[in-house]
Amino acid sequence: MNKLQLIPLSIEGAWLFTSPAFVDDRGYFVESFKSDFFKEKLGFSFDASQANLSRSKKGVIRGIHFSFAPEGQAKWITCANGSLWDVVVDIRPKSPTYGKWEAHELKAGDGKSIYIGSGLGHAFLALEDQTVISYLLSSPYSPGNEFAINPLDPEIGIAWPLSDISVSTKDKEAPTMSNFYSNRN
Repeated sequence: MNKLQLIPLSIEGAWLFTSPAFVDDRGYFVESFKSDFFKEKLGFSFDASQANLSRSKKGVIRGIHFSFAPEGQAKWITCANGSLWDVVVDIRPKSPTYGKWEAHELKAGDGKSIYIGSGLGHAFLALEDQTVISYLLSSPYSPGNEFAINPLDPEIGIAWPLSDISVSTKDKEAPTMSNFYSNRN
């Protein structure tokens, strides 16, 4: 890989970003985000309002999380340490890919990031201990607009690649996608 790329995923509004990784005996260097390239390729800007880091043990699943903030909330996901299995879920009822998911493995230093547009759900599984995920958000955390869907929802059917998993009580008790939307009407 010798150039920056934004590759559309099967879910509209999500892209895989790839950047060359320059590796030598000292370590590596990767451009993990480039706003001018993003705008040139997609025709709109991604302006970060908040940056988060999360560290997880192997087998920890976080998500499916999303925000209905009035200004929307897009995410730029990068693995800063370890490796993770990153999942985008289409939670938009009127979308042709509603209920579908797509996952990509991200490893520290691999030059890959994922852009998740507003209105999409996000989850991930730490594939090793000390996995650190970095995510940029286009709007700040807004408690009244933050929601979750159970990451083990059988209707969505995410095929998590590890069997020994850990899910927070909050995420375990989150509704299925169909229950979430039936309770909103």
